[in-house]
Amino acid sequence: MPNANGAFTFVLHSHLPYARQAGMWPHGEEWVHEAIAETYVPLWNALYDLAEQGVDYRITVSVTPILGEQLADPLIVEHFITYAEERAAWAAADVQRFSEDGDEEMKALAIHFHHWYSRVLTSFRDRFNSDLLGSLKKLQDRGLVEISTSAATHGYLPLLSRDSSIFAQIQTGVSAYERHFGRRPKAIWLPECAYRPAYVDEATGVTRPGIENYLGEQGIRVFFSETHTVEGGKPVGKAAGDSIGVYGAVPRRQLVSAPADQQSQPGTTFKSYWVGDEPGRVAVLGRNNRTGQQVWSGQFGYPGDEFYREFHRKDSVSGMQYWRIGQPGTDLGNKPAYDPAEAAVRVKNHAKHFVGLVSDLLRENKEHTGEYGIIASNYDTELFGHWWFEGVDWLKEVLIGLAEDQTVDLTTASAWVEEHGGDSVMVLPESSWGMGGNHYTWMNDQTSWMWPIIHDAEMRMEKLAGEFPDAEGDQERLLSQAARELLLLQSSDWPFLVTTGQANEYAIQRFNEHVERFNQMADLAEKAGSLDDTAARSLAALEDRDNPFPAIDYRAFAERQGNAAPLAVN
Repeated sequence: MPNANGAFTFVLHSHLPYARQAGMWPHGEEWVHEAIAETYVPLWNALYDLAEQGVDYRITVSVTPILGEQLADPLIVEHFITYAEERAAWAAADVQRFSEDGDEEMKALAIHFHHWYSRVLTSFRDRFNSDLLGSLKKLQDRGLVEISTSAATHGYLPLLSRDSSIFAQIQTGVSAYERHFGRRPKAIWLPECAYRPAYVDEATGVTRPGIENYLGEQGIRVFFSETHTVEGGKPVGKAAGDSIGVYGAVPRRQLVSAPADQQSQPGTTFKSYWVGDEPGRVAVLGRNNRTGQQVWSGQFGYPGDEFYREFHRKDSVSGMQYWRIGQPGTDLGNKPAYDPAEAAVRVKNHAKHFVGLVSDLLRENKEHTGEYGIIASNYDTELFGHWWFEGVDWLKEVLIGLAEDQTVDLTTASAWVEEHGGDSVMVLPESSWGMGGNHYTWMNDQTSWMWPIIHDAEMRMEKLAGEFPDAEGDQERLLSQAARELLLLQSSDWPFLVTTGQANEYAIQRFNEHVERFNQMADLAEKAGSLDDTAARSLAALEDRDNPFPAIDYRAFAERQGNAAPLAVN
């Protein structure tokens, strides 16, 4: 717009660990079912509604490859439909129960949520033809949504020991994206916003490339970072907090010399910067903290409003959530009943406030710097709808408001970079959006035992890829399944769930299972012979159980460290 002071994009990061056929409640495949029902279908509905209403919006939505594989899986689809039907039936049973009890208020809420689950199921089946990825692709093809990618299984890249694993995580993710969306991605959400610059390995003298080099190889133009990574100083927002002990601290690495035209002062999240030794190739876009606080802050974030639905209290019979947050300090057992109409009023007020905040921030930046700026407001997608029930409605109202605001241009991440690029090169520090802004959440005294196991598996896979570069038949199947299991055991979710205590035992079990399966496949592959009946059945069962990335190329794990010449991978 001619009078715009700057541009804005939501960046929504959609990710769940691989949970297909890996348990149900409280940990396992129901994570995916909940997210489909409470976040993805409502969000897709909102975006389709806006498109049909002629709202000229733009938004960046990240779908991690491992989540995409699950959303496209027929078994997940079948199980989700059963899940949604059950919830609608449970709410219907509550209608009868509350009616018999003479509780008209709760009866009305049960009717509300029975209709809500029925609409979700109807949208999934009829509006989206049970194909969430294909439906999102249509919005990308129309230019309204940019779908960004991530590493294949959300592996924590800075702590991987072999360049082959970093390459394979990214290359496999890009390949899966291309298969689902018919084009190559231009933007990527690095797992946990974890970045590592180029450095010289003191033990070997080998230079390890910065993460941006792997992105540039795949044609990716922009990645996202936490605020402090660009601005310097102490971590803020989600990353605020002190790490414990020496675990997780950023390693002291001998960094590769920085380019002469590097950014010499702390940066700003109102612009993008080139990263690495090839300016103009890959840019970084930092998360705007002020807009983030309006959601993440425990003190004044919107989701804590007393009229929004309470997440933690559930009906003892059906598990439905019929209560609102209430006044601060209200005991969980004394939460007042939810009022959908009042919550809808709060959504509109909070959306109006956020639109004004974005407009003011861009105006202030323009007045201070004289420059047209960008705000990237980054969140976990599952926050909206699942954790903050009204969040999707809020997003929809914000997009309507910003589309009408003449001072703000809506954009997507790669569109910003293509149009505005960067005016300097920034040398980013090693960092993440985890606690303390470093590696602590994934490397600490509870999880340090995992990393030697991961590193040994990386070396073993790299050796196998080198020894058997032209495998065929059963041996190729074994190596491909070993590669899948390595990617799955590298998932950042397992140490995260251990550290946070959200699903400690489950995460350890899942990690160990994938390690065992990897070693089983590697043992068989090393024999380089035909399979007996028992081994053939084991391979077939595992291919059915852990089946993401059907086109995986195990050769992606060929050695890349130092001067090694990796095999070409399509």
